[in-house]
Amino acid sequence: MKKRGVLLLNLGTPNSPSVKDVRIYLREFLNDPRVIDIGRLAQLLLVNLIIVPFRAPKSAKEYKKLFKIGGGKSPLLTYGKSLTSKLKELADNDFDVELAMRYGSPSMDDVLAEMRLKNYDEIYIFPLYPHYASASSGSTIEKAFKIINKWWVIPEISIIGQFYNHPSFIQCIVNRANSFNIADYDHVLFSYHGIPERHVDKVYLDGSLVLTIHVKKKLIVLTLIAIKLRAMLQQDY
Repeated sequence: MKKRGVLLLNLGTPNSPSVKDVRIYLREFLNDPRVIDIGRLAQLLLVNLIIVPFRAPKSAKEYKKLFKIGGGKSPLLTYGKSLTSKLKELADNDFDVELAMRYGSPSMDDVLAEMRLKNYDEIYIFPLYPHYASASSGSTIEKAFKIINKWWVIPEISIIGQFYNHPSFIQCIVNRANSFNIADYDHVLFSYHGIPERHVDKVYLDGSLVLTIHVKKKLIVLTLIAIKLRAMLQQDY
């Protein structure tokens, strides 16, 4: 039987809401060429001389609110650890599950170094972003390959690129909505994190299909969710 490991990956979080830790986190995050895709020199000057010095104190105030909600800990890290523990229980020793962050701690370098010592036959790289984007999943996958590429023995690597249209993921959203009485609300709002338009333009270099494919994919998923929510409302009545 093959020895398998699953690496869950998320964006990251500062170690604390202090200005110092937020500055360290933002510097690592925003210096990623896939996040701010301009000339390298321009990026370094913009991030390190303008964005980070002025943004860190403001962001620290927002992180303090988040850490307060999380009982003094990062909610993203707390939920990530909880998800990892639950998956380990479901795995029942069929595979191992580890959690790492693209930026901050637990770092990909440290976690993959530990996984290397376990001599897995297969490793599944699982970025926890439903939709693929170069600045999120792309950056995470690229770093994983850079680290694993240095290993003497490279195991089989599988990538879970995106899962926005997987029935189980859609059902999770429906289940979450089902915990509320939808009939009490006038609207259900779905929000997406945006990306620069030039990031989308790089997907199809000839400029074709950008709008039709990306917009249709989101519309299909939202339609499926809406159908399920409507069915729930009809059952209530």
